[in-house]
Amino acid sequence: MKKAFVLVVLFVFPLVAYLFFASGVNNFGKLPILTENIPSLETIDTKLTLDDKITILGFIGNDVKGRKGNAFNLNQKIYKRFSKFKDFQMVILVSKGSEAEVQSLKKELGTLSDVEKWNFAFASDAEIASFFETLDVNVNLDKNLSTPYVFIIDKDRNLRGRNDDEDEGVKYGFNTSSVAELNNKMEDDVKIILAEYRLALKKNNANRSN
Repeated sequence: MKKAFVLVVLFVFPLVAYLFFASGVNNFGKLPILTENIPSLETIDTKLTLDDKITILGFIGNDVKGRKGNAFNLNQKIYKRFSKFKDFQMVILVSKGSEAEVQSLKKELGTLSDVEKWNFAFASDAEIASFFETLDVNVNLDKNLSTPYVFIIDKDRNLRGRNDDEDEGVKYGFNTSSVAELNNKMEDDVKIILAEYRLALKKNNANRSN
C-alpha cells in the first residue's frame, strides 16, 4: 500500500498537475483586447514604435519627480523580470522641457538595472492628452498629464487587460503605486502575453517545417 502511494505521489500527481496547468494555458492564456488600434508613436518620436513590440506604456507628463517612486516600483517588479525578452520595451510619455529630469531618473534607474529598454517620448501637453484619449480607458490623467497607471500594448497596437478582474471588473491598466498589484496581477498578465506570442511562434515554425 505504501509503495502504491509513493508511486502515485512521484508519478501520477506531477502528470495530473502538468495537464491541469497546460489546459489552463490553452484555455485562459490570452489577455482580452480592450482597445484596438492604438495610434503609432512615430508622430511623436520617429525613433520609437509600438509595432511588433510588447510595450508597457506609461504617462509621466510634467511630473517626473513626483512619479519617481512609481518608476522604481515598475523597474524592480516588472522591467527587471522581463527586459531580457527581445520584443519587450517600456515607453513613457513625458512633457517637453523635462529632458534633464528624465536623464537624472534614467541615471538613478541605471544603478539598479540596464535601462536600454526604458524609452521616454517627449511630447507637447496637447499631444500627450490626445494620445491618452485614444486608449479609451476608465482612468484619467491628472493636472500634470500624469497617471500612476501603466498599460500593456501588444504587437498589433491593441491595449490588453482584464474583462473579469475580481476587484475592478474591466481592468485597463495597472497601478504602479501598488507593489501588490504589480506582483499579483501585472506580472501574471505580462507572462500570459509573452507565452501567447511564444506559442504562436512555435505553431508558425511547426507549420513551416511540415
